[in-house]
Amino acid sequence: MMDGTMAFSVLAPLIGLATLTWVISVIKKDVSIVDSFWSLFIFAALLLWWFGAETERGPRAFPALILIGVWAIRLSSYITIRHWGHQEDRRYQKIRQHYEPMFWLKSLGIIFIFQGFLAFFIALPILPVLMSKEPLTSLDLIGTGLFVLGLLFETVADQQMMSFKAKHPGGGVLDKGLWRYSRHPNYFGEALLWWGFWIIAFAAGAPLWMVLSPTLMTWLLMKFSGVPMLEDDLKSRRPDYSSYIESTSAFFPARPRQKP
Repeated sequence: MMDGTMAFSVLAPLIGLATLTWVISVIKKDVSIVDSFWSLFIFAALLLWWFGAETERGPRAFPALILIGVWAIRLSSYITIRHWGHQEDRRYQKIRQHYEPMFWLKSLGIIFIFQGFLAFFIALPILPVLMSKEPLTSLDLIGTGLFVLGLLFETVADQQMMSFKAKHPGGGVLDKGLWRYSRHPNYFGEALLWWGFWIIAFAAGAPLWMVLSPTLMTWLLMKFSGVPMLEDDLKSRRPDYSSYIESTSAFFPARPRQKP
């Protein structure tokens, strides 16, 4: 049974961390820095639960620390390096224009505190994994395998995109490698790893409703802040992107379609 008091003990620190990130964004005049901190919010929740638990570690605790830590630090580092020296992301510029005047203040709620609450909810399956004393099962192996596969998928996709942008500074559409089979293989990898972690949490005895965590993450990537926002921007700037849409799956990897 999950300790509700312990679960919510990390919420206030996460909101505090999100607020500190907002202060930095006001100074930099760039709210897109929240993307660099997003994964660290979740890792922070893990660390707070880790050090706040007055109990002996179970067999899943240390592997969870490694898995989430590697994911969080890699993703944060990649986004930070990619954004370094650039102005605010175009997607956030549109949000800024929509919510002016005083977007700098409004962004505290609609961007940063909102992300803090999302991070808390997405992170919830971590707690039963840390607290469980149940022996490892085949589900743990399956979940870990999916997590690692998703992490590799996301990492390779990100590196392919970074290499492409370095070779094509003027723009263009990447349709090679993993990007030949999905228009957003990095997002697919992100969703896959969270489904893998939920399987580990289920094996640890997490309540069934926690399946809402990877479900929410997948919905955010496919229908809210991931694919829709990015593709609206790409279609407006790259005319050849429409042809790419016609031949390539949006999210789940699939064989390219024949162009009409």
